Amino acid sequence: MEQFSISKTFFPGVPLIDLSKPESKSQLVKACEDFGFFKVINHGIPTQFITELESEAVKFFSLPISHKEKTGPPDPFGYGSKKIGNNGDVGWVEYLLLNTNTQSDYHKFASIFGEAAEKFRCIVNEYVSRVKKMACEILEMLADGLKIQERNGFSKLLMDEESDSVFRLNHYPPCPTEFGESSKNLIGFGEHTDPQIISVLRSNNTSGLQISLTEGNWISIPPDSNSFFINVGDSLQVMTNGRFKSVRHRVVTNSSKSRLSMIYFGGPPLSEKIAPLPSLIKGEDDSLYKEFTWFEYKKSAFKSRLADNRLGFFEKIAAS
Repeated sequence: MEQFSISKTFFPGVPLIDLSKPESKSQLVKACEDFGFFKVINHGIPTQFITELESEAVKFFSLPISHKEKTGPPDPFGYGSKKIGNNGDVGWVEYLLLNTNTQSDYHKFASIFGEAAEKFRCIVNEYVSRVKKMACEILEMLADGLKIQERNGFSKLLMDEESDSVFRLNHYPPCPTEFGESSKNLIGFGEHTDPQIISVLRSNNTSGLQISLTEGNWISIPPDSNSFFINVGDSLQVMTNGRFKSVRHRVVTNSSKSRLSMIYFGGPPLSEKIAPLPSLIKGEDDSLYKEFTWFEYKKSAFKSRLADNRLGFFEKIAAS
């Protein structure tokens, strides 16, 4: 497991945006430009949907490992533990990765949940549909803020029936005391950016999330179970021609408390071409990125390590 030096101070400057206020559009744009990361309140998602799903997730992760492994290994969907991807990344984490568009994953849960598998599926679907709706509203407010004529230019990609979106439940158990001092310095989930358009994160009140605003400098984000944290993904960075920043982030372990996070990753259809929107560039020569399909980018990301600069392969090299 990788160790590192940890920042012990919390960053007080995470943009907090009240989605019910008229000034929220300009605040959203500024947060995406400055940080690529912010949190939202007055998001319209009732607490019951959050607490129900959290309760089911806690129940699942509390099961014996032999039970949980019946829903794995991830293909890429299903249960996984410690191993992240296929390229050597590991972390102090166990997770469930689910496809948001089909019910095919849920047959794996029947053997351990029995009839409760259907209840679990319904709770996940209800939560995801509400979080997706909020993500689309945020993307439309961003389109307004950028004065993009097509208000649903971003959100239609999530609303598309072929949208390649995923939902992830991460559980970071307390780090065993036998690790001694190093238990405070273990990676839960290694540094990375999210390849999709937008990520919507909700976690319990245990700290661990960190973001990097400048190369190599990490700042800890105070936990807040009443808000949703939003990340700009690589695809949105490309579509805005680098104006919005895809935020680099990681999770560090907590030696005394477990951390549970629930993340919706809103992605486009596999065949969708990703390129800067014409209204945000003067001409093709101004584009910082080569055009690519989401399938091509996803395939490239799967071959990379978490910490790699995945967009590097798709950047236009400036003529010398």
